[in-house]
Amino acid sequence: MGKVKTRLLGLEEIEEKQKKEQKEKAAQKKAVKKKEEPKKEAEIKVEKPKDKKTQKIQTKSRGKKYLEVKKLVDKTKTYSLKDAVALLKKMKTSKFDESVELHLIIDETGLKGEVDLPFSTGKIVKVAVVDDKVLEAIEKGKLDFDILVTHPSFMPRLAKFAKVLGPKGLMPNPKAGTISPNPEDLVKKFAKGLLRWKTEAKFPLIHQMIGKVSFDEKNLIANAEKFLSSVGSKHILKAFIKSTMSPSIKLEIRF
Repeated sequence: MGKVKTRLLGLEEIEEKQKKEQKEKAAQKKAVKKKEEPKKEAEIKVEKPKDKKTQKIQTKSRGKKYLEVKKLVDKTKTYSLKDAVALLKKMKTSKFDESVELHLIIDETGLKGEVDLPFSTGKIVKVAVVDDKVLEAIEKGKLDFDILVTHPSFMPRLAKFAKVLGPKGLMPNPKAGTISPNPEDLVKKFAKGLLRWKTEAKFPLIHQMIGKVSFDEKNLIANAEKFLSSVGSKHILKAFIKSTMSPSIKLEIRF
């Protein structure tokens, strides 16, 4: 509740004096506000150049070579896999052997599957079979593998590591095909090039490496076609292919 202002009614001189004092106070408050406003504007003006500086740094993050090869891609059209892969070969700017990647926008999250590509992706997949040594390493926090396979008899001992392995997608389970009475056979299967793919946790996006820029064009095309077919054209809204250092190329969804 605000301060109660009293007024002596019936005495004209006192009333007039009170009114005058109120007007003076109101005028003083207004003057103070006007003085404060320029300070706020000045503070804003000081902050704005910092934002612009940050924007300039972000704009300059792309090198000359990238900007040159970017001109080769027509952003208004979609490319066939054959034309896109041929274009990727022309856009190589780095000294190392760049990876070739597919980036998909699909119609739902939680989609996953596996595919056996016809050719290697060039990535070395570390597959470990659960035994006493592997369990000791996991307990110490050493997860030196990409895929973990096991015999059913080890599952009770693996249970206590579920909170560590689960979030990383490393916990063996029947759906992933990583539990078998013959885990050594699984090692050969996964090492050969069997891929397990899935969307991002919260977004309908899939990212997958399918090879290296140095690979034959026909091998890259075959891997791309097999992977896209595994996801399914009915789920794919947009598809892009790119190398590690290149701009992306929009693909025709025909497979």
